[in-house]
Amino acid sequence: MVAVADGGAVYGEATGERSCSEAEFTAYVRERRASLYATAYHLTGDRFEAEDLLQSALFSTYRAWERISDKAAVGGYLRRTMTNLHISAWRRRKVNEYPTEELPETVGETDAMRGTELRAVLWQALARLPELQRTMLVLRYYEGRTDPEIAEILDISVGTVKSSIWRSLRRLREDEVLSFGRDEEESFGELVA
Repeated sequence: MVAVADGGAVYGEATGERSCSEAEFTAYVRERRASLYATAYHLTGDRFEAEDLLQSALFSTYRAWERISDKAAVGGYLRRTMTNLHISAWRRRKVNEYPTEELPETVGETDAMRGTELRAVLWQALARLPELQRTMLVLRYYEGRTDPEIAEILDISVGTVKSSIWRSLRRLREDEVLSFGRDEEESFGELVA
């Protein structure tokens, strides 16, 4: 694409080499997009994830296009890039399901919306806390960070983290909306668990 700069000079003319390589890259992608998409789909098993994976791999390859001297090896480079990106994404995911010999217990006569309502009330109670206390609680219970990690992130002492979290939890235990007519252990225990 050619754009006109302030002085009337055409942007991209001075970088004719760059636009030539852009044309090469675009031609390469147009010619092989179906097979590249198929590879991405086989890696992910999902149409939308495959599109995202292919887009990320193409972006990475485009940035390295000038450094790739053997253009015949670009297909292997792209496939390896997609594989590495997919493996990295797969490793970042937390696996919360583990195979077992026995099926888990089924839920009995419980209110299916109870957990959703409790989470909404908890986030409202958190919003009433000062920002630093709220941040510490989110880092601790939502992201699973340790006290030293929280102290390093917020650039404060570990003792300050411990005392602030203790005060924050005490304020949440005393919050009238959270307890809603129940004893503190029952209401607060459900929210933290």
